[in-house]
Amino acid sequence: MQLSEVVTRYIKQLADVQLASPHTVSNYKRDLTRFVEHCGDIPVTDVSRDDVQGWMVAGYGQGLSPVTLARRLSALRGLLDMAMRSGWCEKNVAAGIRPPKQPKRLPRTLPPEQTSQMMHVTDSSSEERDLALFAVMYGCGLRVSETVGLNLHDISMEGAELRVFGKGKKERVVPVPEGVLRLLQGYLEQRVTGTISETALFLNRRGGRLTARSVQRMLKKRALDTGADMSVTPHRLRHSFATHLLAGGVDLRAIQELLGHSSLGTTERYTHLDMAKLTEIYDSAHPRAKRKS
Repeated sequence: MQLSEVVTRYIKQLADVQLASPHTVSNYKRDLTRFVEHCGDIPVTDVSRDDVQGWMVAGYGQGLSPVTLARRLSALRGLLDMAMRSGWCEKNVAAGIRPPKQPKRLPRTLPPEQTSQMMHVTDSSSEERDLALFAVMYGCGLRVSETVGLNLHDISMEGAELRVFGKGKKERVVPVPEGVLRLLQGYLEQRVTGTISETALFLNRRGGRLTARSVQRMLKKRALDTGADMSVTPHRLRHSFATHLLAGGVDLRAIQELLGHSSLGTTERYTHLDMAKLTEIYDSAHPRAKRKS
């Protein structure tokens, strides 16, 4: 079977069977298309370890980041794993090739005073929706894809809960703080019925479901209008939610459940972030912190 045909089948499996996010599917498709261009549309049985290593070296020469190179290698491993299981090739020649070492980056957060600033009232025509949306993202720690994917029947106002579908369509239930409930109630009271999307919770001006990109634009505009930090992003709000909970003494495993992380190791990044903040406070305040040269 030709390499391009295997790529087509793998991308379809990734989207339809593994339920990968549209972002992941798009990135993997682009990466694997580049690999076909690098090797030519050869039979998948002819793909060699030298082809894989040569592709990675070429990417490094183009100035691609370690993160991008690691994703490329992950995409190719997944492709060749499927080809091997399907009997289209005998082995995965990408197995055992180590991705480039990636620098450890701590998630960036917004200070609590900046999130409070974002809650200041503006003269936006969609103020009730924007306030409720911002409050849900920060107050419940949702990903932007989870937020725009919310439907009306996912809310339990009486139980103060939200049903959320995360990565891989995994379902979790998260509590909704009282202040967020009030803002949601205010938005729902003025939400227009008879719209294009009857089920979506958050609607755009045309009555359809909001997109992730439109939420990103809304946050930037809201930061500008309220005088808050313009570096705000949906993901930064999620990091802020987790970090502020940790600083408030919430158990790490509880934060893992709220965020929908499958691995505690992913959530443990926030302990390093909290320690970095403590070190910063120590260095600025402790009389013995600054040593004489």
